[in-house]
Amino acid sequence: MSAARKVVGMIPARMAATRLPGKPLLEIAGKPMIQWVWENACRARCVDEVLVATCDPAIMAAVRAFGGRAEMTADTHTSGTERLAEVAARIDADIVVNIQGDEPLLAPETVDAVVQPLLADPASCMSSAMCPCPEAELDNPATVKVVCGANQNALYFSRWRIPYMRSPAAPVTTMQHIGLYAYTRDFLITVAAMPPAPIEQAECLEQLRALYNGYAIRMVHMDAAPLSVDTPDDLERVRAILSAR
Repeated sequence: MSAARKVVGMIPARMAATRLPGKPLLEIAGKPMIQWVWENACRARCVDEVLVATCDPAIMAAVRAFGGRAEMTADTHTSGTERLAEVAARIDADIVVNIQGDEPLLAPETVDAVVQPLLADPASCMSSAMCPCPEAELDNPATVKVVCGANQNALYFSRWRIPYMRSPAAPVTTMQHIGLYAYTRDFLITVAAMPPAPIEQAECLEQLRALYNGYAIRMVHMDAAPLSVDTPDDLERVRAILSAR
């Protein structure tokens, strides 16, 4: 647990989804997916509290049924960041962790690693994670890539393979972005209120809004990314893994 700064994990969740409608409440090994995510987030040592931010009464009821905390939000938000910012404006928190609601295999250690840069440096306002990009994902636009500077701050995020390997001998590993973010509460509210940036709109990557406006995103290195549940096939793979456990 954090001693001096209160860290709140927030899971944005909604029932609307193109490929998997009602995704947060899909059953996995006897529990709704959102419960697996919540339980894993609660195991992170640096997190003082975990809550779900949702605009759907069904998700609210499910979270309360398994003993979790849920906060209702407006149903007009265009992103999870906006949803969390609404909640952040009315709760007590110093740091907010944006935890994806479709990653029931999320490792608590990843949450701790992403929060550490903000706990260690009060001047930092945002952090995230990355890992080596698997060969099969290098040209998949759904797998976001990131390039960092020597200080491990992100230089750019893209759905394209970056950097461009003109020299095959270059000692550079293509890094995959892991969509887990930590923000100071004030910065989360600030960045959510900014207008979308042109590069953000081009790539459909909202983290580019912070870079476009001159803010640093400190990246931490992890071994691998958790499996996200985006398709029916993903769902069956995760069900098999968690049922075996």
